[in-house]
Amino acid sequence: MTSTSNITNLRQKGYALSIILYPIMLFIGFVTHPNLLAMEPLHTVEQLVSRFHNNPMYHIGHLVVTFAVPVIIVYFVGTMNLLQGRGIKYGFWGAVLGVFGAFILAVDKGALCLTMSAFDTLPEDQFAQFTPYLEVIVSKKGSLFIVWLLFALVIGGVLQTIGLIKEKVIQRWQGILIIIGLLLLLNPDIELISSVGAGLMCIGYLPWGFKEMKRSV
Repeated sequence: MTSTSNITNLRQKGYALSIILYPIMLFIGFVTHPNLLAMEPLHTVEQLVSRFHNNPMYHIGHLVVTFAVPVIIVYFVGTMNLLQGRGIKYGFWGAVLGVFGAFILAVDKGALCLTMSAFDTLPEDQFAQFTPYLEVIVSKKGSLFIVWLLFALVIGGVLQTIGLIKEKVIQRWQGILIIIGLLLLLNPDIELISSVGAGLMCIGYLPWGFKEMKRSV
């Protein structure tokens, strides 16, 4: 096997793996959230503190989602390259929005989540004094407003899924589940809804991902 063939095979396996890992890593990030069954949007400092303070699984879950960012980028770029027929425009614009959205996801988890793990190491007396300042995080003051652009990831994913359906890369039922799952991610930080959405994405993506993995062997 030539070096070119090796590289091509590696790219195919990497893309197939990204299809599998992308929804699974999101699902893990959501289901490890404390108080998962609490249908409660995040509006106050008290709600934020109850979620992350002394809850290591909260930090682990968000770390997993942070590590998912490069996987997501590989997925969007790979799908753009795959769609060269009726779905080519959906593939291109979906990748533009999706990669931008993945960047925003990294910003979101870095600014709003990973920093919380550092604050959680403070002694209780210092943490109590620091807590009121978390209001600027909850309200997304300053340049944190850009995290609202996270919807670009969802829109990009929906566009590419439409392209995948048009080119018959996936079955229509898979595409519908993926689209519904993506849209469910657009909620006011209610992790149970996000978990259901990621679960639907897993059902839609995984059969396709394993099929692509077999083809790359």
